[in-house]
Amino acid sequence: MSPSRTTRVLVLGASVALLTSGCFSSSPAGGGTDAAGDARISLAMLQPPRSGLNPLTDDAFKLSRWSTAETLVVLDPDGDAQPALATEWTQIDDLTWRFTVREGVEFHDGTELTAEQAAAALTAADQASPRPRILDGVELTAEADGQDVVVTTGEADPLVPQRLSSPQLAVLAAAAYGTDGRVDPVGHGTGPFELVAVDGTSGATLDRFDGYWGDPAAAAGIDVSFVPDGTARAASLRTGTADIAEAVPVSQAGLIDEELVHEVPMPRTNTLYLNTTSGPFADPAVRAAARAAVDLAVIVDTVYEGRADIAEGLLGPAIPWAAELREDRADPSAPAVPAGTTITLGTFTDRAELPEVAVLLEQQLEAVGFTVEQDVREYAFIEADALAGAFDAFILSRATVLDSGDPVAYMYSDFACEGSFNIAQLCDPAVDAALEVAAAAEPGPQRQQAVIDAERAILDTGAAVPMLHERVIQGEAAGVSGAVRDPRERALITSETTLGEG
Repeated sequence: MSPSRTTRVLVLGASVALLTSGCFSSSPAGGGTDAAGDARISLAMLQPPRSGLNPLTDDAFKLSRWSTAETLVVLDPDGDAQPALATEWTQIDDLTWRFTVREGVEFHDGTELTAEQAAAALTAADQASPRPRILDGVELTAEADGQDVVVTTGEADPLVPQRLSSPQLAVLAAAAYGTDGRVDPVGHGTGPFELVAVDGTSGATLDRFDGYWGDPAAAAGIDVSFVPDGTARAASLRTGTADIAEAVPVSQAGLIDEELVHEVPMPRTNTLYLNTTSGPFADPAVRAAARAAVDLAVIVDTVYEGRADIAEGLLGPAIPWAAELREDRADPSAPAVPAGTTITLGTFTDRAELPEVAVLLEQQLEAVGFTVEQDVREYAFIEADALAGAFDAFILSRATVLDSGDPVAYMYSDFACEGSFNIAQLCDPAVDAALEVAAAAEPGPQRQQAVIDAERAILDTGAAVPMLHERVIQGEAAGVSGAVRDPRERALITSETTLGEG
């Protein structure tokens, strides 16, 4: 986007609505009905709040999935910015952006959304301790100017609109922000559902907000229960206690009517990282041998019961443009395994599938001449060794799209010379150059092509063997209509979500 160009986008109405929830209905058939006869949606969620639903933390994604707290900007499936509480924006210069705040928006407490309050919300996020993850390394100020919010960054950042889409930068009413730094979302959002009660880590209740600026919610409310146990979440769907269940475990999916199970591709890749600095994999030929040995189909079919996608690159089907731009490639090195090659293979137990993947990889690598020694621990006790290069190979399930909806941050972190999460210990001038081009590119086709070029440069080093792209399984009762199946896990229940006859 050039500094002189104004981004104008149409009002999205209900499609930009976020999500809401509340404690389970007492109705034995799931979503109950209120006095007016309107259905309420019962939702079983994976994780309870970790920070009292403070929107400046990861709890913000719950508020977003419940459509109760909204941001200035939202993202479309391609990761491009679309309007929400801001109707349009202009890049004034490399460091300055102007966002026009939507008029006629009422907070749940009856106060009016203004540019002053939008700027105050962004300032509160910037000054929070710790700061929201989306602002890591970003110097940002926000000031009101009439109906506009002027956002200034310390360095040129083409992703400012995408950053403002993060649920951690939701705009709440002034009364939500306490002098002690705490932020209370109850009754202070702008979405089609108002958060009216929170029962600790047990559940939450949301009601339809009749003063919503967009299309009104079809459901009367949301009753949320937090159910960390996967078997219990699956059972809540089977028994009709829940209308929607998050993250049904693979082991439970086969026990549910297949028409109620929906698999959503996630921007998460299970990757084998190879140590390029020390040990046997410092040799590109040995890295090529490891890549050739891995049978991806066996891993997907055996460990994931077919509920994952075989990787063609670092970025999977949750990023729809990646496959269209990716070209066929061949390993630039011929495979070779010197006799007596012993490698250490590490992973962690926190994700139940990873130790099983390690067992299969050991068999596949030993079949081509490697001797494999496994080291499997809890993540908290293995991360430091992995980052220090203590392993020849390491299996990691890694999110490839972070809060801005853009893969460059992940690629830089994992594969740049100065990357903070560089398990492969990679330092390659061609990779760094490609990442620099991608980071500077404007959002849209130019940036997408630059990202794929960077992916190719990374894969050409042999430092990473992407194995599979994970899916999340979402359960929906037969009568549910309009639930969002969102790879980014920002949306779930919107103003369009309804219950019909089950």
